Amino acid sequence: MTTPLSAPTLRGGGTSRAFLEVKDLRVHFPTADGLVKSVDGLSFELERGEILGIVGESGSGKSVTSLAILGLHKGSNARVTGEIWLDGREIVGATEDEVRDLRGSEMGMIFQDPLSSLHPFYSVGAQISEAYLVHTKVSKKDAKAEAIRMLEKVGIPNAPSRYNDYPHQFSGGMRQRAMIAMALICQPQLLIADEPTTALDVTVQAQILELIKELHDELNSAVILITHDLGVVAETCDKVLVMYGGQCVEMGPVDELFYAPEMPYTWGLLRSMPRMDRDRQTRLTPIPGSPPSLINVPSGCVFNTRCPFTDRVDGDRCRTVHPNLEQGPTPGHAVRCHIPAAQRQEIWRTEISPSL
Repeated sequence: MTTPLSAPTLRGGGTSRAFLEVKDLRVHFPTADGLVKSVDGLSFELERGEILGIVGESGSGKSVTSLAILGLHKGSNARVTGEIWLDGREIVGATEDEVRDLRGSEMGMIFQDPLSSLHPFYSVGAQISEAYLVHTKVSKKDAKAEAIRMLEKVGIPNAPSRYNDYPHQFSGGMRQRAMIAMALICQPQLLIADEPTTALDVTVQAQILELIKELHDELNSAVILITHDLGVVAETCDKVLVMYGGQCVEMGPVDELFYAPEMPYTWGLLRSMPRMDRDRQTRLTPIPGSPPSLINVPSGCVFNTRCPFTDRVDGDRCRTVHPNLEQGPTPGHAVRCHIPAAQRQEIWRTEISPSL
């Protein structure tokens, strides 16, 4: 019998926390049309040295979660509740100044679109130097030297001369490398990468991901990788969190999420993923319908309007009862689904896995 999960997880009967701990996080936006529940009751943990992949369709709450961790909703109309603990410090209840001190020094972010994230009126090098000056007591000369060193480290050729170039003078891959240099110049212990390879060609994508992994190994930092690309997750991450409708519907070690997933939404993501070992004529199986409106989230299971397996549950529980996030077959694997565990595993073995 499964039991509902709660966070934080206590280790050995003590009260020690994970390096990053998110507990019952809710980020709601009041609008004229109603309350947008972008994140609704999200909990997870991440230790130093781990890479967590957060996957899900657009609008599932991935980027909103990352901005909440960075404290970037402060000063907006967002209603943020719950707890976010970073190395023993709570972020949701902290002041803007306290979070600003952590941002850059203890946590950094690689944004989805480096062209819009870099200021067009300042040189790339000056922006990286400024990030270093804000958090360290060094001279401008030393900050410039460190910025050039970081540009070299992330693979920018001829870094001393490129220091004075503007963002529009960099290619897409080079801008992304510059963003990584800016995010890592203060050696943060938590790095969040939001779709870091979007709009890049496959060769540059591979280089960027390899660079993130190398820097992660060197700094032993915790990394959150937000992506739509399940292939990137399989290659890069230690753990996976699957989000849908602002909620976690499944999470666990990367091998289990790919080889023994239990949530119908996860099955849908895997079935819609192209495979190199598949016949070229084989058609992908898309998830029917569209993601739910976050103003009118379905009652019951948030995935029930698109799930092809609601008939496997007695009564009308999928549409009327919200499922808990419960312990899966192994420690660390959790799933939010009304289908009994043994039946989910049988469906995977006999109906889903053979079709992949």
